[in-house]
Amino acid sequence: MNAEPSPLSAATADAFYLDLGDGRFASTPATAGPWSAKTQHGGPPSALMGRAMERHAPRPGMRIARVTVELLRPVPVADLRIDVRTVRSGGRTEILEGEMTSGGDLVLVARAWRLVASPPETPSLCPGPTAPARPGPQPPHTMAGAHLDGYVSAMEWRFEPGKGFDSLGPGTAWVRQRVGLVGGEQDTPLTRALTVADSSWAVAFELDHHAGLVINTDITLALHRDPVGEWLCLRSDTAASPAGSGLALGQLDDAAGDCGRVLQTLLVTERATGR
Repeated sequence: MNAEPSPLSAATADAFYLDLGDGRFASTPATAGPWSAKTQHGGPPSALMGRAMERHAPRPGMRIARVTVELLRPVPVADLRIDVRTVRSGGRTEILEGEMTSGGDLVLVARAWRLVASPPETPSLCPGPTAPARPGPQPPHTMAGAHLDGYVSAMEWRFEPGKGFDSLGPGTAWVRQRVGLVGGEQDTPLTRALTVADSSWAVAFELDHHAGLVINTDITLALHRDPVGEWLCLRSDTAASPAGSGLALGQLDDAAGDCGRVLQTLLVTERATGR
């Protein structure tokens, strides 16, 4: 497998990935995360896994209600391969499992629940307050010490007025993709939600990720309905405890209201020295 990044630049890429066939994908520089130009933000690979799960033995009348992604190691900006299998399938529920590899190394695993869709008479229950109105266009947002020419630039961010990535959380941001997930394809509600879900804890920056190492190990997205439209709103906050770990919890909304929740476990530790 080719382990080198695509020759495309983040500015000219029109998608996060190019489909190479047989479950293989080339990563464009638009996937690069804020910590390095060589490793991906967790959003695009999570969405790519969601895409594969949606396409795996689809069943009419069923939808993916929850996806949990385990980030085993940084996903390189390189060629990827995805394999999905059905762990258990019943009349109304089934669970799927997926693996993502790069250069033969396992970088990400995921599980998803696919459930039969609820009946039309199910009440609409949205316990949380409605999201604030989407602000108007804003200048590009920056992030101190971050690589911006990748995922951060491939998304359009609209924070509350006067806020941004360098503001202490809790935080609120409306977000949409500037590029598609896979070249030549239409995105789905699930992939759009997964593309933004890994940004939940960044919207809620409350721990000092410059002085110490603060990074999420996983992403759980649970959707009680499919999001509508390209704009999604993340409202997130952070919990942490001494001798414990961190926890970022986000609510996902679209223009019509509440869609679901995002949960992320945060590793909180000292940075390695002597490197």
